[in-house]
Amino acid sequence: MKRPLLILACVLLVVIGIAGCVAGNRQLESLSVSPASSSANGSAVQFTATGHWSLTPTTVMPQAATWGACTDDGVPTSNVTVSTTGLATCASGATGTYMIFAWDPDYGYTGPECLAITACGGGCGRVSATSQLTCP
Repeated sequence: MKRPLLILACVLLVVIGIAGCVAGNRQLESLSVSPASSSANGSAVQFTATGHWSLTPTTVMPQAATWGACTDDGVPTSNVTVSTTGLATCASGATGTYMIFAWDPDYGYTGPECLAITACGGGCGRVSATSQLTCP
């Protein structure tokens, strides 16, 4: 009699454990970048990515991200560089407004089957966000 109860208890523990793992699977739903826009005015500007998750903690700041810059029309640029921590710097002589982007490399597709990745880090299901930087 004890053996069937022990087997039943083990089975229940396994089922509860599996259900807990499935229910506790956090997903990154979106990113935001702050500040939303900034002017360089001769110095570097620090941008920060915030992750918005499906489960607690629902907001993570700063969220680890891959950073880059492009022109307003989505063309890659070397007029602005962005460090791995989101510090954006205008190149000497750069003028105009540029998009600063952040995306999480753990979400979305990056393989050769994905041809829709834009210069601003979006496309192919990537979780990404943008902000604006104006260079003097």
